[in-house]
Amino acid sequence: MYTLPRDLPVPVDDGAARHLVGLELPDIALPSTSGRSVWLREAGPGTTVFYCYPRTGRPDEPGPPAWDQIPGARGCTPQACSYRDRHAELRTLGASVFGISTQSTGYQQEMAERLHLPFEVLSDAEGRLTDALRLPTFEVEGLRLLKRHTLLVRNGRIEACFYPVFPPDADAEHVVAWLRQNAS
Repeated sequence: MYTLPRDLPVPVDDGAARHLVGLELPDIALPSTSGRSVWLREAGPGTTVFYCYPRTGRPDEPGPPAWDQIPGARGCTPQACSYRDRHAELRTLGASVFGISTQSTGYQQEMAERLHLPFEVLSDAEGRLTDALRLPTFEVEGLRLLKRHTLLVRNGRIEACFYPVFPPDADAEHVVAWLRQNAS
């Protein structure tokens, strides 16, 4: 759960996120692991990083069958930990960080506490953001899950999108590099 197998299939860019750069965030709020609602357009000054991931597992529960064989599915916990470990650096660069998945807030709260995340995780369980922006998704066992991608937002508008994100544990490092290159 905390490390990535060496033989994970690499996701390919299927074009499902090509339309996102330049879009304005919808005027919606999502529930947060902190117990509040976060209005996406007003999530933070500077750059806001929304890293979107399929689902985190729990140590006491088995994951979906063949999860490791789905390109881009495995790695949500290492991705969250990479943002946790680079959080101070991201803040120094003027960025706010939020994770987003389609899991419930209660499920996310367990993960955020277990991993000691210093940022909020937002639930799009109702699919409002996913539908409004036509975010890339896939289905497993009847669940619609987000494909792993990262949105960098300034002034309510998507300025950059990393998709597909692989390996997941290098996502925060790539965001830090982008922020350094695109400082305003």
